[in-house]
This record gives sequence, C-alpha cells and structure tokens, in this order.
Amino acid sequence: MAEQKKKEKKAGKIEVVNRRASFEYHFDDKLEAGIVLQGTEIKSIRKGDVNLTDAYCYFKKGELYIKNMYIGEYEYGTYANHEPRRTRKLLLKRVELKKLEKKVKEKGFTIVPYRLFLNDRGIAKLQIALARGKKSFDKRETIKERDSKRDMSRLKKIRI
Repeated sequence: MAEQKKKEKKAGKIEVVNRRASFEYHFDDKLEAGIVLQGTEIKSIRKGDVNLTDAYCYFKKGELYIKNMYIGEYEYGTYANHEPRRTRKLLLKRVELKKLEKKVKEKGFTIVPYRLFLNDRGIAKLQIALARGKKSFDKRETIKERDSKRDMSRLKKIRI
C-alpha cells in the first residue's frame, strides 16, 4: 500500500521543460492543452522519456498539432509500440483555438510547446505559449539578468 502511494506522488512530479524556448522567445500568453496519445506513450511519459527541444506547433484545418515532440518507445511494448516523433493532436476549446489561430496569422507570433507535465489526475498536459521571437540584444539581456540573479544568490549564501 505504501509503495502505491509513492508511485502516485511520483507520477504528479513528472515535468519536462523546454528551457531553450524561454531563451529564444518572449511569452505573451500561456495555455494548457491535452494531448491525444496512444497506449504506450503515456507509459514512456511517466518514465520521463520525453524531449521538447525540437518540437513546434502548427494549425491544420482549424486544429492544433504538435510535431517533432520526442516520446521514447516503451521498452516493454510489443508490435503495437508507437513512433517516437509522430505528429500528435492537441486538445483545446474551440474559442481558444480560434484566438490562437488569429494571433499566429499576425506577423512574428508562433506557438511554442513549453512544458509537459502530469496533472493531479495523472493526465498528460502540455503547456503551450503564444510567443514572439527575441532579437540578439534581448538574448544578451536575458543572459545578464540570469548572471546577476546567480551572483546575488551566491552573495546571500555567503552572508548567511
């Protein structure tokens, strides 16, 4: 019984973050979307075998899809195992889809997958962000801010 509770607690802690996206883009709006998965994909997600680095979102016939999101093959899967980089449909409300599609058609906006996690019910959710690309000087500012935060935290540790 105790082992089962540990597994349930651990399942909610699965979180994969695309750290590169926050460096490359300014986030204007964030939304949570469900993902249409096959049977063995959720098992690989729970194991933590996921990568969002090369993934991107696009619209096709009014529906939102994610492409190039890597979910590793389940090691105990049979012939019905999934493809690691297949295109997956994202689930959002119709109003949210129309709003996103309208924004994406504007110049400079894109939809970036930012974070994959399991919610409290154990369902895989993908946090997507409506984003604008950063210029090179914006990236330098981000690096400076990160370095200054790191230096400040070091100073606080030394003083305490």
